[in-house]
Amino acid sequence: MTDGKRRKGLAAASALLGGVLVLSACSSSDADTSGGGDGKTSQAEVDEAAAKKTSEAQIKITPKGGSDNASINNSAGVTVSKGTLTEVKMTASDGTVVKGEISADKTSWKPSGQLERATKYSISATAQDSEGRAAHENTSFTTVSPQNSFIGTFTPDDGKTVGVGMPVSINFDKEITDKAAVQKGITVNSSSGQEVACHWFSTQRMDCRPKDYWQEGSTVTLKLALDGVEGADGVYGVQQKSVTFKIGRNQVSYVDAKTKQMKVTQDGKTIKTIPISAGSPENKTYEGQMVISEKFKETRMDGSTVGFTDDDGKGEYDIKDVPHAMRLSTSGTFIHGNYWGKGIFGSVNTSHGCVGLQDAKGANDPNTPGAWFYNNSIIGDVVVVQNTGDKTIAPDNGLNGWNMDWAQWKAGSAV
Repeated sequence: MTDGKRRKGLAAASALLGGVLVLSACSSSDADTSGGGDGKTSQAEVDEAAAKKTSEAQIKITPKGGSDNASINNSAGVTVSKGTLTEVKMTASDGTVVKGEISADKTSWKPSGQLERATKYSISATAQDSEGRAAHENTSFTTVSPQNSFIGTFTPDDGKTVGVGMPVSINFDKEITDKAAVQKGITVNSSSGQEVACHWFSTQRMDCRPKDYWQEGSTVTLKLALDGVEGADGVYGVQQKSVTFKIGRNQVSYVDAKTKQMKVTQDGKTIKTIPISAGSPENKTYEGQMVISEKFKETRMDGSTVGFTDDDGKGEYDIKDVPHAMRLSTSGTFIHGNYWGKGIFGSVNTSHGCVGLQDAKGANDPNTPGAWFYNNSIIGDVVVVQNTGDKTIAPDNGLNGWNMDWAQWKAGSAV
């Protein structure tokens, strides 16, 4: 083939090849888009076929993907409509798998327990429709941080039996500026039907009690519905729980610093009289209604921790094994056993403000007055101190809100 013929042949081949390429890359200008009988498939038919292969199951995961202030209680959950869940997997950012359960009807899932704060979680869910076609959904979110949330530490604990003077006392770990919103999320009810009112002592403490002591044998229920409640600007509650405690027998003890005797009463009847030694004339014991908030078989009492120091700054006393001690105030008032005082009980007031009962070193003699009173007292019992010549203890110094009259108490409510 001559060079000229060769060039003509290549040109013709190139033109033919180009035509083939064009025809294969583009649809024919006269293609039948109606899905006719010429064997060709329209785009509409392709879309319809794909739709028929897609599951009808609709999965919804909460909270919304990307949320960064999610609740640790109620946020996480998966639901499905037009189908049933077949698998849900939830993991924390460190790979920890969060346990959860699919409902009996297989239309919902939720975690089995509370989530951690300031943690990123991922959820993947799979469901199928009535024809067994699978649907998938994935999301991730971050729970509220400690900096942006608050919790309330409460007393008494769930399931406890306490004395008739035990208030519900809640201490918040952040300052609460919207007290009304928080208080509305807290309810306290008694099986006795007694009216219960709450009183704010500060932006971080709220106590609740009835007008008079709790009724013996009643059951008190505290409900915290604080999840998502904004207690301060950008600071949200995370607790959602209910606790109950029972009120035991009605025991109130009366300390008379003048006669130096204590009468222990149950249901208003004196069951025992115990000689005592109260605060000295220089260190009088507070007067008023005081509630036992802690019990220690033995404890250390160091005067320097409550302001009783000598010229060298050392505590005026430091007793490392005080027996049968029960706290009556935050500031350091106790009613406790005393093994070092001789001949003082019922005779002279010698303490630095506590109420002392005769006892034995080691707290192992059950026959002493100190041991008897300790063994027959429970948290929440009331000790009324009288005739000391000192001022009435502040209502917020310990669990001693009973020293505020009912009108004042209710005036401290935010709702």
